[in-house]
Amino acid sequence: MKQYNILVVDDIAKNIQILGSILSADHYRVAYATNGNDALKLVGLNSFDCILLDVMMPGMDGFEVCSQLKQNPRTAEIPVIFLTAKNDQESVLKGFQLGAQDYVTKPFSSPELIIRVKTHIELMERKKELVDLNLHLEDKVHQRTIELEKANRQLANLENAKGEFLNIISHELRTPLNGITGLTSLLDQTLLDQEQQEYITFLKQASSRLVRFSDIALLITSLQAKNSRFELLPSSIAVLFEMAMDTIEHLLTEKNIQIESHIGNPGLTVLCDADLIRKCIELIVENAISNLGVNGKVWLEAINEGGKTHISVRDNGPGFPDDLLFNVKNDLAAGGLTTYESLGLSLAAVKLIMKIHSGQIVVGNNVPLGGAFVTLSFEQSN
Repeated sequence: MKQYNILVVDDIAKNIQILGSILSADHYRVAYATNGNDALKLVGLNSFDCILLDVMMPGMDGFEVCSQLKQNPRTAEIPVIFLTAKNDQESVLKGFQLGAQDYVTKPFSSPELIIRVKTHIELMERKKELVDLNLHLEDKVHQRTIELEKANRQLANLENAKGEFLNIISHELRTPLNGITGLTSLLDQTLLDQEQQEYITFLKQASSRLVRFSDIALLITSLQAKNSRFELLPSSIAVLFEMAMDTIEHLLTEKNIQIESHIGNPGLTVLCDADLIRKCIELIVENAISNLGVNGKVWLEAINEGGKTHISVRDNGPGFPDDLLFNVKNDLAAGGLTTYESLGLSLAAVKLIMKIHSGQIVVGNNVPLGGAFVTLSFEQSN
């Protein structure tokens, strides 16, 4: 059991003797001083848990002693209980104004005095515990902050490393792919038998697929980069359609795919990053073309309805398989970034682009007409 040190300050020896007996009987260690100067010297040399202080003493009175104790940071937190026969309101208020914790008038009850001493010592202990706890928490918060900053730096380094890795992969892919593409183009212009022509066609398709994969992987990396900045400006949907079709014109020609555009209002615009939304349209149309046979058809549509602008890509192909459609819808609802064999990275890129625009994606099949559709919906519209 911890023992506490009490300092009794009184100029009357009998009072000191009585207080010492009461406190010692309750297992407190007691020190004495008969004047203010001696009291301050004792406090300067020893550690006390409570001070019982008489007010009326010759020379330096109790009020002055209390004032000096509270002005000293080392002793300011020690509980001071005034013991005095002066019980007028002015004296009591002065004691509390000087920082005393309690005021007990003489004659006093021994049990009451012990309870008051015990209460103020316990309050001081709890206060110390709170201070220690706060310091401990501050240390933990500081340490945790350092750990989080370190983790954030590591994540940033990993993010940069991922971007650099994909850039390297793209470069390493593009260099040989450019050579393969050039050679296959030259071979395609030479006289080849049917089997050789099939090999060349396969090489062209494989190299084209690798180039597309490289481009989309880099796009996804740039979209996920924290330092990416996107400028949203009103853009003509008609122009977006035209730009997208110009980019993939060779794919349309290869399969003789027909494209029709329908815009509810010729001047319809959408607030967007034009390059990204153009890329969105390209990716969706490319996926549609990959699932269409020769002479297939794709419709590009845009309407302003219910305060939103909707851009849709629809085709007359076989549509999404039921299991794929189910998984894609669940993926869109969950906000994940899953990729699918038949869609590659395209859907992942489109989702990231639409997330930047706070937009929505809806996919489905045209029942009972057949074919699939993908609709991009934007809150900002004219």
